[in-house]
Amino acid sequence: MIGALAGDIIGSIYERHPIKTKVFQLFDPKCTFTDDSVLTIAVADAIMSGRSYEDAIRRMGRRYPNAGYGRSFMGWLSSDNPQPYNSWGNGSAMRVSPVGFTFHDEASVVKEAGKTAEFTHNHPEGIKGAQATALAVFLARQGARKESIRERITLEFGYDLSRTVDGIRPRYAFDISCQGTVPEAIVAFLDSTSFEDAIRNAVSLGGDSDTLACITGGIAEAFYKEIPSRILREVKTRLTKDLWALTDLFYRKHGIPEIVQQLDVLEM
Repeated sequence: MIGALAGDIIGSIYERHPIKTKVFQLFDPKCTFTDDSVLTIAVADAIMSGRSYEDAIRRMGRRYPNAGYGRSFMGWLSSDNPQPYNSWGNGSAMRVSPVGFTFHDEASVVKEAGKTAEFTHNHPEGIKGAQATALAVFLARQGARKESIRERITLEFGYDLSRTVDGIRPRYAFDISCQGTVPEAIVAFLDSTSFEDAIRNAVSLGGDSDTLACITGGIAEAFYKEIPSRILREVKTRLTKDLWALTDLFYRKHGIPEIVQQLDVLEM
């Protein structure tokens, strides 16, 4: 999950000022967490606390009302009687990575991912984007090879994952849809050589950079099972104390052992 948070923070300054290069300062002083991180941590909180995903997201969203939510989500968040609004936006995919780290079989992962989406993003593409992302995280966590992940996600969800980052980048533009974000984010992971390289791939596409990198980061963390210590340190520094406390607690319960060890060293 920290991989998703790192991607969000690193990509945050490029959402409105996209770049088309992998050569950039990883953590600009203005980098900050956005709604992607807030809602990802809310999903993790729901898993740990047993409250519904909807309740956890409303609680956390209202605690951080200025995190950069879209207009439709803000309307849902402020409503006394919130209803799903048929969204196919990539917000369902950016918040789902904790599901892929928690549940232990494909059917459960896909089912739970749908639950994290359906109370807002009940459009088939919104649900599909969340499910594809969570399944990619799960497969990576289970040790699947990249080609197996590519084949499985393509077969299950019909995304075109045959492309490359270099092939996508020249014509890719800002896109907030799941169908225009999730495949590209997965390709950014598939084309990578390390966790950091995956994040750089995602940001370099030049689209909805924080969300692209958030989705990519969750999958890359699950696959590489390591995040550079300097990135972990920056994430901890840039989150609020309560957001970091929930993140740390999630790792103690559900995190990849190698990264839990890194966190232990970070606390020393």
